[in-house]
Amino acid sequence: MKLVAVTSCPTGIAHTYMAAEALQIAAKEMGHEIKVETQGSVGAENVITEKDLREADAVILAVDTNVDKDRFQGMPMVEASVKDAIKDAKGLITRALEAQPSDADVSEYQSSGAEKKKTGVYKHLMTGVSFMIPFVVAGGLLIAFSFAFGIHAADEEETLAWALMQIGGSAFGLMVPILAGYIAYSIADRPGIVPGMVGGMIANTVQSGFLGGLIAGFIAGYTVVLLKKAIRLPKSFEGLMPVLILPVLSTLFVGLVMIFILGGPVKSINDGLLSWLNGMSGTNKILLGGIIGVMMAADMGGPINKAAYAFGAATIAQGQPSEVMAAVMAAGMVPPLAIALSTVIAKNKYTQEERQAGKVNWALGASFITEGAIPFAAADPIRVIPSLMAGSAVAGALSMIFSATLAVPHGGIFVLPIPNAVGNLPMYMVAIAAGSVVGGLLLTVLKKKVS
Repeated sequence: MKLVAVTSCPTGIAHTYMAAEALQIAAKEMGHEIKVETQGSVGAENVITEKDLREADAVILAVDTNVDKDRFQGMPMVEASVKDAIKDAKGLITRALEAQPSDADVSEYQSSGAEKKKTGVYKHLMTGVSFMIPFVVAGGLLIAFSFAFGIHAADEEETLAWALMQIGGSAFGLMVPILAGYIAYSIADRPGIVPGMVGGMIANTVQSGFLGGLIAGFIAGYTVVLLKKAIRLPKSFEGLMPVLILPVLSTLFVGLVMIFILGGPVKSINDGLLSWLNGMSGTNKILLGGIIGVMMAADMGGPINKAAYAFGAATIAQGQPSEVMAAVMAAGMVPPLAIALSTVIAKNKYTQEERQAGKVNWALGASFITEGAIPFAAADPIRVIPSLMAGSAVAGALSMIFSATLAVPHGGIFVLPIPNAVGNLPMYMVAIAAGSVVGGLLLTVLKKKVS
């Protein structure tokens, strides 16, 4: 049999390609042929052609973001998350080949209606986050380069530091509108982009921040969906719906709601959260850092991990270094580093293949790509996941104790040499090393010898 598949994760860095590789290996072992289109951070690669569609017997969508399904209408199709493809690629292929053709509906990998609904909301959020992250990373790095000239160097106009701050700040300014716009796009397709982005811009204007943009995106998307169902026009006027009626009515509604109803309360919540974060000290800081660490290692790139990352990214949206973002990155670097360390000090507890993968995890951990730990966690979750959670909790807590700050939302060790990008750099490196050692040693103790 011949299958086609699409894989796409929110960041488009690791899970996308790991899922593609898992599907390719599984299909080969099962005697099937498969072509996998990856929609990663660099765009679509290995794109499925019309010829591929004509020859395909089934379609697999292993995606955590919204992708275009129109080209697959009328084909047997199953949809799942990228983690499902990584963990059970053969089961996914079997389900796809057993699926029935459908013009509109997709055969969901999940079983219950509650799970489907939860997956849908998560997918909308992750679609927005996936489009937002490049703006956050670009803006954060450019602001960090500005700080390299001195924390206050950008105060002097018409200088390079000032220009870098302007460019980075502009990218940050688009973060919330992009988030809101693409959440709405995921819910309502193209008609959702206009009200979503306008709602996000208003969230910036009324200073309700990341939380306001998130709410605006969902309101915009579901408003468009309801308007589509409520408004029925004669066929000769249907062309007015996407270009006039839907964008005008939905944008008006979202704008009024954000300005007169939700803007003020959400701003108060946002301000209260920031004040609480800025006022934390002692036990509260340690606890928050530990919780962030546990979240980053709990599912290593899944919804819990992404929630912690989005929270950290939101705290640097003001253009200032963040202790929370520092804890997030430190905790996210630990799982692959801990595994790499364990494969070195306990070679008799890992297969030859795992030891080779451990070497790769040195680079992945250093680059803040937590997903490198997934194959090890999937193979032995009872021992691996708790060990990594403990190590990440130590790293996150120590980072907060040391008051380390981070001005960029990604980059791993590659941003550490940038002057002023990391506050209290020596102790920040100690936090990462300590978490990696704790996680690695605990994993080494718990793992059993391989026969």
